[in-house]
Amino acid sequence: ALARPGQVRPLAGSQPPAGKHAPSGKPASSGGHAAGAKARPPEIQPQPDSQPPRVAQSGHHADRVHDRPHPDRNRSTAPEGSHDDLYAALDLGTNNCRLLIAQPTRPGQFRVVDAFSRIVRLGEGLAATGRLSQDAMDRAVEALRICATKLAGREIRRMRLIATEACRAAENGEEFLARVTVETGLDLEIINRETEARLAVSGCSSLVGREARSVVLFDIGGGSSEIAVIRINENRSSRLANHITHWTSLPVGVVTLSERHGGRDVTPEVFEAMTSEVVGMLSNFDCPPVPLGPGGAPEDFHLIGTSGTVTTLAGVHLDLPRYDRRKVDGVWLSDDEVTAMQAKLLSWDFAGRAANPCIGPDRADLVLAGCAILEAIRRRWPSTRMRVADRGLREGLLTDMMADDGVWRRGRNRRPPHFRER
Repeated sequence: ALARPGQVRPLAGSQPPAGKHAPSGKPASSGGHAAGAKARPPEIQPQPDSQPPRVAQSGHHADRVHDRPHPDRNRSTAPEGSHDDLYAALDLGTNNCRLLIAQPTRPGQFRVVDAFSRIVRLGEGLAATGRLSQDAMDRAVEALRICATKLAGREIRRMRLIATEACRAAENGEEFLARVTVETGLDLEIINRETEARLAVSGCSSLVGREARSVVLFDIGGGSSEIAVIRINENRSSRLANHITHWTSLPVGVVTLSERHGGRDVTPEVFEAMTSEVVGMLSNFDCPPVPLGPGGAPEDFHLIGTSGTVTTLAGVHLDLPRYDRRKVDGVWLSDDEVTAMQAKLLSWDFAGRAANPCIGPDRADLVLAGCAILEAIRRRWPSTRMRVADRGLREGLLTDMMADDGVWRRGRNRRPPHFRER
């Protein structure tokens, strides 16, 4: 039986498919968290998780999901085992277009060579019309041209380019991706929701507390929000996705929720209405209570959040003069600190949120919708602490490709890490 958003089924193991890859495209600048900001560390430390299994997409538009094998047009001519092997991952979401180009280093780790991020709001107006608007598609194509330029400037051994909720849901999603291929040379695949949830887990493997027995990992997107319940037993696998017991994909994200309720002038009443809507969706998620260890200690369970919402909260909490990924990724926030940051953001008007360097004008009308989704998750799974992840699908894609190619098993790419920002 298929799992629809709001429902659940246990997940089997993680036999990776050969995902649909894209031809080489192009690269060259770094994007950032808020408008104009850029900060990427040279090295990411995920665990070599598995690629997601090939599964059927549930819900509407199932016929437009391409989670199938694809000829390896993405292989470069670089000699196998070369220290110059590069991998690329692109994630085109409802709100953002993001690219990472990285090189495997020590086992389970890689160094970011180039990165790009831009808010494109591809899903703007989608909930009302069912279609991607011309302006939104134009913005996305412009960003993808930059990504294509970056990719074309590198010898890429392997890449995977994905599209998520906006293209899954839109009537003209396939038509748009055909235009992307014609205008940029990039061939994107639409992944299903289960794959999206598993990739988020793969990208955040190293952020699970060593003593944790259970984790709820969530990815608040622009048009959907993925949640994975992870139970870690004594036989801990290096592939964290093997420990997923339940998952769901809520058909709501920061763009869709803010469009329904308004994101500029958010009163406490509006915030509660947004939260209640998501609480109602979660009530359909038939997931048993998260088990703790024998003593039920708080450290047995924690949340992991990967999204602009939680990284923004962390940046505001740290009072950063400018968003800095190196200070945010992996930071712990207590339950009281999350509550305080949400209250602070709710007390600011739109101009106040836009003026904050960790939010900026591009996110000022979205961040409280994200906080409402986070609040609903916290009510469903109360926890004393949450770990913040400035990583996600792209890191999961890179980790899966590198693990699939066995770059760490063969002892390749063991040169010392290079810690210079690019």
